[in-house]
Amino acid sequence: MAGVPGGGEGSLAADTRVADMVDTPRRRRTVPRGPSAPGATTPELDIPGPLAEPCRFGVYTGIELELQSPDAIPPAARLGLEPPRFCGQCGRRMVVQVRPDGWSARCSRHGAVDSTEMYRR
Repeated sequence: MAGVPGGGEGSLAADTRVADMVDTPRRRRTVPRGPSAPGATTPELDIPGPLAEPCRFGVYTGIELELQSPDAIPPAARLGLEPPRFCGQCGRRMVVQVRPDGWSARCSRHGAVDSTEMYRR
């Protein structure tokens, strides 16, 4: 390889550089590993649910509570006829399933909540 400092065409330094470039993966995934020893425990993180108090975001608008005006909440939601559509912790849009007997909502970061847990049937 001409132009590579310290190595000619048959140089070992030039060959290892090319081999390193070819064998190097473009992306690496990090896989979380479990406890290393049997019986070892990892500390449990207390992640609040999507509607746990105190909420940082409006569950019907997704806007921060400090910035949300009182009239931003839809009238049907004020009457209790609408399920929450946004996570109160992170403001992300939740996947909501409306059933004849209630609703369930799931945030990708904070888990799921059901209307039976909230006593809103």
